[in-house]
Amino acid sequence: MILLQAVLLAVFPAMVIVAGLRDVTSYTIPNWISGVLIVAFFPAALALGLPMAALGTHLGVGALALVLGMVMFALGWIGGGDAKLFAAAGLWLGVPAAFTYLAVTGVAGGCLALALLGLRSSWARAHVPIGATWLDRLTTPGENVPYGVAIAAGALAAFPSSGLALAFPGFA
Repeated sequence: MILLQAVLLAVFPAMVIVAGLRDVTSYTIPNWISGVLIVAFFPAALALGLPMAALGTHLGVGALALVLGMVMFALGWIGGGDAKLFAAAGLWLGVPAAFTYLAVTGVAGGCLALALLGLRSSWARAHVPIGATWLDRLTTPGENVPYGVAIAAGALAAFPSSGLALAFPGFA
């Protein structure tokens, strides 16, 4: 049973890392990544014996993150894939980790924006190797910010304090 719990729990970090890498290299987060996170949450919660009250708070955080993601998308701050990833990660993290998730995601997003400003300067662009399309796009002034990277950083930082991680017998 512990092996099944570990495999189900590993879905979360694996998927948010894939999402961050996809976003930085293609500026898209495919829907299947958020879909896998949402679908895998329920068997993980069941296998780890998450109480119904905790399940409710996880669902509430996921719904609140979806609304917040939709607002940020409507304001043009993030893309649609970012909003869906933000909500799917919120579902996994629940209340104990939500504050860390928001704080680290915000700080990581600010650091990412500052790093991209530096990379997009004329001095830095002169040193970008030719050939990697994703790197060229990442260093092009005026391009969007792949915010999925910041969401992944926030999610990974908050995961150890999530209800699901704390329910894993080999974790605490």
